[in-house]
Amino acid sequence: MTKPKLLIFAAGSKDGGGSGFKELVENSKSGILDAEIVAVVSNHENGGVRKIADEYGIKFILFKGPYTAEEYQKIVRETGAEWVSLSGWLKLVLGLDPKRTINIHPGRIPQFGGSGMYGHFVHEATIEAFKRGEVKTSAVTMHFATEIYDDGPVFFVYPVWIIEGDTAEILAQRVNKIEHGWQSYVTNLVVHERISWDGKNRNSLKVPDGYIFHRF
Repeated sequence: MTKPKLLIFAAGSKDGGGSGFKELVENSKSGILDAEIVAVVSNHENGGVRKIADEYGIKFILFKGPYTAEEYQKIVRETGAEWVSLSGWLKLVLGLDPKRTINIHPGRIPQFGGSGMYGHFVHEATIEAFKRGEVKTSAVTMHFATEIYDDGPVFFVYPVWIIEGDTAEILAQRVNKIEHGWQSYVTNLVVHERISWDGKNRNSLKVPDGYIFHRF
């Protein structure tokens, strides 16, 4: 049986990062993620993502722009990907099929989503809101990706408790641990269409019976 073909966009950094991508690769080998990872895309030529791709024999694509619909579509077309996973990709994605493109976000949406809300900015904003008594939890959130940052329908939320005395760095570690534990499992549900969306109507979102991690 042919496995779904998955393309991953993972920026990482020029000297590290890419841990989410690494988890997806390892879980594709263990069977938790029943998909063929056809390639990984990064904007850092010799960064952490490239090192992981080389280690595991995954095709690496350097993408430094222009970040236009035409360029995104070209990458997807040339890799033969059926699904796209954004795993730490910070650029706005244009021109892709929203019902086949998903993103993972290290915070609650919409409170801590949108343009400029990524990485440590999310954790810093969450800690400040916690200090003001506005929130008690952060979250790992997964959603379908549209051409507006963090605007597509959410299909997975895992609340992450904030502990008194937490810093943004400590919270980031706790959130990252949850991301690694669940991303592959939930991605598998999407690429096998157990979780689906028609790409237009939010009310068309479908999740499996008994599935509880899809909203606050």
